Amino acid sequence: MTLKRQLLLASLLMLLIPWAGLRFVLELDNALRQQALQQLQAQGTRLADVAGDRLLDTPVVADQAAIYASSTDQAITIDGYGHEWPGFDEGDQPAPWQTAGTTSPIRWQASHDDQFLYLLIQRLDQGLAFYNPARPDQAHEHFELWLQAPARELGARNQDQRWFIRAVAPGDVPVYRAEPAQARDHRLQASWQDKGASWELELKLPLPSPGSRLGFQATREGQPDSNAGTALAPPPLLVQQDSRLEHLLKSQISLGQQATVLEPGAWILAHSRVAAPAPASVFDDLSPGQILEQISLNALSGLIRLYQPEPMHLSKENNRLEMTRLPDNGLVRHDDGSVWLATRHELFGGRTLLLEQSLDQLLTLSGSTLGSVLARSLLIILALMLVLLGYASWLSWRITRLQALVEASVDDDGRILAAIPSPRSRDELGQLQQHFAQMVARLQSYNQYLESFSRRLSHELKTPVAVVRSSLENLAQGVAEKDREQYLERAATATERLRHILHSMSEAARLEQSFEDTEKEPFDLARVLAEATSAYQQLDTRHRIVYSGPASDCVMNGSPEMLVQMLDKLVDNARDFTPEGGGIDVCLHTRDSHYLIEVFNEGSRLPDHDGVDIFGAFVSQRSGAHDGHLGQGLLIVRLIADYHGGRVEARNQHQSGIDGVCFRVIIPATEAKARTSP
Repeated sequence: MTLKRQLLLASLLMLLIPWAGLRFVLELDNALRQQALQQLQAQGTRLADVAGDRLLDTPVVADQAAIYASSTDQAITIDGYGHEWPGFDEGDQPAPWQTAGTTSPIRWQASHDDQFLYLLIQRLDQGLAFYNPARPDQAHEHFELWLQAPARELGARNQDQRWFIRAVAPGDVPVYRAEPAQARDHRLQASWQDKGASWELELKLPLPSPGSRLGFQATREGQPDSNAGTALAPPPLLVQQDSRLEHLLKSQISLGQQATVLEPGAWILAHSRVAAPAPASVFDDLSPGQILEQISLNALSGLIRLYQPEPMHLSKENNRLEMTRLPDNGLVRHDDGSVWLATRHELFGGRTLLLEQSLDQLLTLSGSTLGSVLARSLLIILALMLVLLGYASWLSWRITRLQALVEASVDDDGRILAAIPSPRSRDELGQLQQHFAQMVARLQSYNQYLESFSRRLSHELKTPVAVVRSSLENLAQGVAEKDREQYLERAATATERLRHILHSMSEAARLEQSFEDTEKEPFDLARVLAEATSAYQQLDTRHRIVYSGPASDCVMNGSPEMLVQMLDKLVDNARDFTPEGGGIDVCLHTRDSHYLIEVFNEGSRLPDHDGVDIFGAFVSQRSGAHDGHLGQGLLIVRLIADYHGGRVEARNQHQSGIDGVCFRVIIPATEAKARTSP
């Protein structure tokens, strides 16, 4: 099975986690709803006791005529235009119009702010006929308003009041008392506007006492059959939404709850709600992660709703809420689609208290903490599945690519065809590709050396073998005694050259064995380098070999013989590639933490071959006039440097206007510090 399929199976197993979480949420949801319903029932009982003490007025029973005045905190301007009234433009929320019957051409709205009562009255079947004082018998609109005090106040004088209004022109109109004299009452404000086929009247008067009755009638004088409005006797009861009771209820309920007090006739006497703080839902303000979380959370909430009992629908219309009973599970749904947990409590006079808890505060909806955790967990698991699949595909592609690179770099006969490129990543696969690239580069250098090894060895052996052969041939011809010695000496010299070549081929192996028998001793590095450089200059007159650095007092622990052998190889390597008359500079620098030995030679430069170690076995990087070089000297240099705890490096260098190659040997201070005997 491929790596991608294995990770796919492992990812699918993680889907058991959200499935188990969903089952747990469903069970927890049912338990929380039952517990919340019990707590809500107890809270509603306490709230009913508090609210019932304030409800001492006569209740409005079913089928009793009433004018409902809602509470408002919005200023209403009396100008005859009802733009400030809620829902006036018949938008998303219809206006709460009241009528005396389905055939009545008059409709109205009423509102109060605890100080004044506001009325908005419309007649839809005819325009406004103005009153002409010069011709009072001419047909004109006549509006009459009367107010009857509660029964407990009827003993007081002048508690029954009547007013009438006649419009001389559109706009503000005066309000006159009907009794005892037709005097203007400045406590009332009115504005009448003609709409062409209809008219609107706005009124403002001091707020009547609770339990008062309010009636009005609109007629067109001169046309008695045009009377329309409410019945004159008795006037309808004025039902005022109790803002003080609403403040009391609001102080007793918690976040996500709402309380409603209903009259027996289903009028809403008070309604208070404490909304739960909702998270920002503006799409532009959400991050991509929050958008995905919200989508998954809504999906989870939808799944939970499928397992919940069906809520009972509560319809609110024209400030009335019809409710006869509640289901046993307490779940109700309002017109806006919100689901609530509700309890019902009886109050004084047949009134009802409805206490509701929004399910947004429970586990099942979007505000649930556990639901959010599960939604995030599901998102994380899905993301992990995609990441694992993508990562497996990426790993598979990288392994396949590395396999193709390795196969393309070597042919069936083992020849290196192309180098493996360096990786961009630095992880384990990148390091593996780097090691493969280095291995292929070393094998390529080694193969190149092996391919030219016979040529190099033939070049090295050709001259001494030719000398030995020619000397033996001359001796076989019977030359004179003095010539015999010359030929024997030439043959011995050539034989020694052959021995030296064979010796150099095995010198590195013998050097590694000699490290075990060599003991380090203190010696002056500067003096050894200076004396060895002077000897090189005396033996080689074709090059200029110069030492620069301290003359003495550079004491270190090590093997002076091996250091001289290392310097021999560096200088011999420099002589092989330095033109006749060129310079070879041997320098010693002292640092706080190490000694630095540099050997610089004029001549050919090192080619740029990344990944090839020129200090390895059988590696010779510079070619040209010295193709016979076997490439063993620099290996010995590296071995001796390693023995002394140092390292060696080579680089092309431009020094004093001359191009060349500089070899550097760095010996750390832990090896360089010497201990002199007392």
